[in-house]
Amino acid sequence: MGGTAGMTSNEREGVVLLHGIMKSSKSLSRLAAHLASQGFAVLNLDYPSTRMSLAELRETVHEQIAAFASRVARLHFVGFSMGGLVIRAYLKAHRPQNLGRVVMIGTPNNGSEMADLLKDNKLFVSLLGPAGQQLVTNQSSFRHLFEDEGYELGVIAGRNVANPIAAVIFKAPNDGKVSVASAILPECSDHIIIRSNHALIALSRRTHTETCAFLRTGRFSGGSERMSTVSGAGK
Repeated sequence: MGGTAGMTSNEREGVVLLHGIMKSSKSLSRLAAHLASQGFAVLNLDYPSTRMSLAELRETVHEQIAAFASRVARLHFVGFSMGGLVIRAYLKAHRPQNLGRVVMIGTPNNGSEMADLLKDNKLFVSLLGPAGQQLVTNQSSFRHLFEDEGYELGVIAGRNVANPIAAVIFKAPNDGKVSVASAILPECSDHIIIRSNHALIALSRRTHTETCAFLRTGRFSGGSERMSTVSGAGK
């Protein structure tokens, strides 16, 4: 357990995990197990991602997160895909006093061109619900929900080089659902690319080790590919 023997829960650092839309906590179970093996206390939350807006979702998870925060020395957050947006909304409304670091994995921080393409599709609207409409690139109606300053943020983006359909839609490096450029926020302390598509990036051992590295040190590993080195990443 990474040197945590004999430590009480209030002396340990904790991590809240928030899954993506149309997912469950099971999708982050491998990441949760890795973080626990490294000595972190882990809260891997389920929440009704397709039934509420981002503002409603942040309130839905608040009670469990607040209770968990009171039991750990420092509270980190890790979000996959839309889970990262829920974190940004949560920190605007309920920033913990013992807030640590934040990692976002494949999060459409600046929206997804794929969501732009599908947002008026009846099946998309029915399946993804209110929050699905907040995955678009035009964030003018909900940008006020987010808090992006005052904490250390690490961003992991995926890059899938074998998806010709996504290449046409995004016209820039992407993971099939989120472009590399969309994942970047000006406030992030560090950012890297992992060669993976959107569906598999949270299962990657590389993602797990890099997430742990950032939570521990505030930086990803030195040999990782940075977004600035990828053509089109900053466009």
